[in-house]
Amino acid sequence: MPQFTQIASSLKADSRQLITGISGSARTLLIDNLLKTTTRPVVVVVDTLFHADQLVSDFSNLLEDDQIFEFPVEEMGAAELATSSPEYKAQRVLALNKLISGEPAVIVTSVSGLKRLLPSPDQFSDAELTIDMDSEYDLEKLKLKLHQMGYTFQKLVAAPGDFSIRGSILDVFPLNNQDPVRIDFFDTEVDSMRLFDVSNQRSIKTINTIQILPATDLLITDQQRQKVAGELKDQLASEKAKLDDESAKKINNAIEPQIMDLENGLNDPKWLLFANLFYDQSNSLLDYLSDDGVVVFDDYSRITDSQRQLESDDDVWLTDKIKNHELLPSTNYTNDFKKIFKVNKKATLILSLFQKGLGRMRLDAIVDITVRPMQQFFSQMPMLRTEIGRWQKQKQSVIIMVQDQNRMEKVAQTLSDFEIAATQTEMSAILLHQVQLVHGNLENGFELPIAGLVVITEKEMFGTIVKKRPRQTTFNNAERIKSYTDLKPGDYVVHVNHGIGRYEGMKTMEVDGKHQDYLTISYRDSAKLFIPVTQLNMIQKYVSSEDKKPRINKLGGSEWQKTKRKVASKIEDIADDLIELYAKRDAEKGYAYPPDDSLQNEFEARFPYTETPDQLRSADEIKHDMEHNKPMDRLLVGDVGYGKTEVALRAAFKAVEVGKQVAFLVPTTILAQQHYETMLERFSDYPIEVRVLSRFQTTAQIKETLEGLKKGTVDVVVGTHRLLSKDVKFSNLGLLIIDEEQRFGVKHKERIKEMRTDVDVLTLTATPIPRTLNMSMMGVRDLSVIETPPSNRYPIQTYVIEQNAGTIREAIEREMARGGQVFYLHNRVADIEKTVSQLSELVPDARIAYIHGQMTENQMEDILYDFVNGEYDVLVTTTIIETGVDIPNVNTLFVENADHMGLSQLYQLRGRIGRSSRVAYAYFMYQPNKVLTEIGEKRLEAIRDFTELGSGFKIAMRDLSIRGAGNLLGKQQSGFVDSVGYDLYTQMLSDAVSKKRGKNVAFKTDATVELDLEAYLPSDYIQDSQQKIEIYKRIRQIENQDQLNEVTDDLIDRFGDYNEPVANLLKISEMKMYADKAMIEKVHQDGPRVTLTFAKQASEEFTSKELLAAIAQTKFRATINSADNKYQVVLTVQPNMKDWLDQIIALSKSLTITRKKHQANKVTSNDK
Repeated sequence: MPQFTQIASSLKADSRQLITGISGSARTLLIDNLLKTTTRPVVVVVDTLFHADQLVSDFSNLLEDDQIFEFPVEEMGAAELATSSPEYKAQRVLALNKLISGEPAVIVTSVSGLKRLLPSPDQFSDAELTIDMDSEYDLEKLKLKLHQMGYTFQKLVAAPGDFSIRGSILDVFPLNNQDPVRIDFFDTEVDSMRLFDVSNQRSIKTINTIQILPATDLLITDQQRQKVAGELKDQLASEKAKLDDESAKKINNAIEPQIMDLENGLNDPKWLLFANLFYDQSNSLLDYLSDDGVVVFDDYSRITDSQRQLESDDDVWLTDKIKNHELLPSTNYTNDFKKIFKVNKKATLILSLFQKGLGRMRLDAIVDITVRPMQQFFSQMPMLRTEIGRWQKQKQSVIIMVQDQNRMEKVAQTLSDFEIAATQTEMSAILLHQVQLVHGNLENGFELPIAGLVVITEKEMFGTIVKKRPRQTTFNNAERIKSYTDLKPGDYVVHVNHGIGRYEGMKTMEVDGKHQDYLTISYRDSAKLFIPVTQLNMIQKYVSSEDKKPRINKLGGSEWQKTKRKVASKIEDIADDLIELYAKRDAEKGYAYPPDDSLQNEFEARFPYTETPDQLRSADEIKHDMEHNKPMDRLLVGDVGYGKTEVALRAAFKAVEVGKQVAFLVPTTILAQQHYETMLERFSDYPIEVRVLSRFQTTAQIKETLEGLKKGTVDVVVGTHRLLSKDVKFSNLGLLIIDEEQRFGVKHKERIKEMRTDVDVLTLTATPIPRTLNMSMMGVRDLSVIETPPSNRYPIQTYVIEQNAGTIREAIEREMARGGQVFYLHNRVADIEKTVSQLSELVPDARIAYIHGQMTENQMEDILYDFVNGEYDVLVTTTIIETGVDIPNVNTLFVENADHMGLSQLYQLRGRIGRSSRVAYAYFMYQPNKVLTEIGEKRLEAIRDFTELGSGFKIAMRDLSIRGAGNLLGKQQSGFVDSVGYDLYTQMLSDAVSKKRGKNVAFKTDATVELDLEAYLPSDYIQDSQQKIEIYKRIRQIENQDQLNEVTDDLIDRFGDYNEPVANLLKISEMKMYADKAMIEKVHQDGPRVTLTFAKQASEEFTSKELLAAIAQTKFRATINSADNKYQVVLTVQPNMKDWLDQIIALSKSLTITRKKHQANKVTSNDK
């Protein structure tokens, strides 16, 4: 096509060409072709971040992942300075790195990206670090270098941008790597290098070289730090001289700490404010583009509009901050867009639909390419056939794009049904003047008459939203799943024998000349208890159902024993109920469904998204249950929007296929409506009659539905508790699906119980139920869990930010611009209407509604229903936005006074958004100029940690899971849970259940070991006490040789080679593991003698002959006595016996083996 050749050949330095008439995916194709024919790097500038995201996803249909990059910069200064998710930072660093390499690639950015001040390209390329096996490094210098690259020093590497040093081991998590790297030095040489897994800190595989990119695009050297700190001091002094005392004090309090942090070398996103002081020339993204690179401005007039808006918003924000004396008047941290545009000497293309709004711009050429957008056919095949006929007469090449290879056959079949002849080919082998099907996708179709080209995508043909190819992010490992059992000083703990106290910390103490680590716990009246780490199993962190503060017990008092007895008697009853339930369920007979057939497989293949492994596994488990002749009773747990419904629909399809009816019971009208619409869509190609029963139906409709259920003409019915009324009769009910069962009342639950006698039941819930609880209920219900979010979910961009009008307006307008909706959480009913009117003034175009807990349920439902249907843009709400209502269109959330909310609430709230394939934004706001209370600050810090989560709601937040537990067990129990703490409660319950079910647990002792050996983890081996406790805990829980080897390997892997005290600790734990199984109660050393005291049960298990045989295998001299019916073996250690500890291990091991043989013989004799 002549125009293209003309554009490509005129791409010379310092030239500007205007291209009019082109838009949509046609411009994506144009840029793609330029990249491939000229092999020069291209920077594309668009107006907003939202359009940049769109363009990137369109490009990813055509380019490989290493050829398309985004340079995203927040559009609001306020948001860019707030603590935000690390994704954007990583994307920017990768984009800059690609540009510096000069390789051909497309980098997409928005106006805000071009305004970003950057370090000089030289400083950026100096800031990368390559470590290989052959060079030498000084660890201290590396530490400094990493710090200057923007990496943060941590005790434990948990997220991209962290590094830590333990002895001669350096762990670092490069932004450009899926996994962190562990480098082991021997003096200055690299001894070994390996990738490790963040979640368990274990090495995965060895590598030979690693390239570490900077952790930020805001790079600062020490010289720059000192220079800027000096300049700021001068500016601050001259500014203070002009102000009155009050204001001078204010600005001093704002700037002074920042100067100190700067001098002390801290890394902080706030340094962006001083960017113009750090970097001499004002470098922008275009300075990183090589001289032969190409710059494309996509839609010039929109870019200038957006630039004006951004500037005025930034000015308002800056002026406000300067007026409040929070910033110096000289603050300026962005580039001047107009100036960048003017001085740009690279080959430039300006795209614009029409030749307007360009002012008096110098242009070297104007090229017009007429592109017509493709019309929407909405599955009207005859209309498509007419159009294709017309295009063929005009000798056009028609390309029909199908995204999914699996759908190719189907689309081809549909076309041939309507007598449209199409050939299947590949993108690389397009046939001229013919109609063809190719595997591929673009954002939208178009006609390009001059090139004789027509492109149609599935979007235009069928009106379906095509699923996007998910882009790989580096952050899928960034889930910082901090175990809830991590003890921090100040936490409440439960000691099995002494009750509830406060954990004060861990310290190493010397007792009788031996070192040992002790945990300090304080009780009432400042009594303290020191617990050796060997008894870690006696303490658990105290967790209750609502963040209640427990009563601290008195040491040596009797109240704790009373509490424990009370709970124990209650647990007996619960255990009885559970066992009765189990027996009943065991006796029932149900219908066994046939295995899946081709129809079922076809139905499942029509699911328009890629299933997650968890979804497939859960669906298999459920169908497997249905194929059994026992009634199914399964609980499917998964976060909202993780695809539980699809799994349930597959089960429903299986039931309907053999002529059974399905009832789907949901707690609210809106949910009923949503599930109903989902089912109509999923079952649309099959003769399945779906009905809904709720208060949105007319009497006539309800009557018709009830008739159909009785006669069997209605296959699936979805409804609220209306389904439970006496007038609902089924002709052949096979499957009952219950959504969020805990939200039904007692009466309804009774009625559900009657319904479920011999049908298969599947219960769905989004309240995570802890594994431990599930263990105690084992056998009562089967459990399937969906833990992985769908692949096209973006992590939620989370900000912790002070409340300001500019940010709110920007964010609401940005959401409305992309057709989305906003939740605004305001937690006081009294002035909610005032908030609504303030928002209306800020954003006059927004349609705003509000709901609060004092409305009737029906009022709330009606407003929510309108909101779901898009009648409003913003919903101001007080209560936690109803769990279970899936509104994928809401992708921005504001929370006022976030510092007052509990963590679990914030988690739940954040889970309300980010349910679609667009980036979601959560703003947790606190009042400006407010001094936060300590607790509020802790919470916001926690949310801050939680901005690093990236993704992964695997944090079944403890209090959430406990609330789930409370619901599952009923009200009366949560009180008991609170009185002894959650973990002890579940432990007592599962013991009671297994005891009642007559499960014989093999008897084991818990041996006390008292040896004259140093056995502990010295602080010079592991500094961090949290990691220490974790290792002690794992050593305490060792039950077999594999686990012992695993701990040993982990220690060497994470902390390097260990010394004698650690070796002894591991040996003693191995000895204890066998001693417990050999029924030894105590191992006590007194000078050269070691006494083993056995439990009474051992006298029945072992004969003295067997004991002697075991001792004979060792080198000890020994005597056997018996006191109070207990064996006592006294071993004498000879002066030159170095391996006496290994000998004791061998002895207890051989007794364990003897005991195993006895048990095996018992079983066989019973069989006879």
